[in-house]
Amino acid sequence: MKKGNTISLISRIHENSSRFLIKELEEEGIKGIVPSHGEILKILFDEQTCTMAELAKRIHRTKPTVTILVNKLIDYGYVVKERSPNDGRVMNIILTQKGLDLKPTVIKISKKMNDLVYNNLTDCDAEWLEETLQNINERFSN
Repeated sequence: MKKGNTISLISRIHENSSRFLIKELEEEGIKGIVPSHGEILKILFDEQTCTMAELAKRIHRTKPTVTILVNKLIDYGYVVKERSPNDGRVMNIILTQKGLDLKPTVIKISKKMNDLVYNNLTDCDAEWLEETLQNINERFSN
């Protein structure tokens, strides 16, 4: 088997999955949301609120990048930003009802994506794939 094409393949998978996600969201009538918003929304679906600093840490992005992403979600009415009652320097990001209403659609699209990824893979193959990709990611992170 030829070696040396892995990063190119991962890059193409990333591009194709992003296009797929945007297309699926638009077919559901959801415009403006891009894959980079997904990590923020997933955290907020689980917790309803999170600080800007915590979001940046958890999605491995800089605070300025998270600010841009959050501001776009605010513009679309999916989240609001409020100062923490405990510390005025801290900004909490809170999921709105409109944001919460996205959850079933996002879950449905995520399932569709996972079905594409894991189609015809055995549980053993799927586990190997994820472990291998995790190992590659960790090597680049170090």
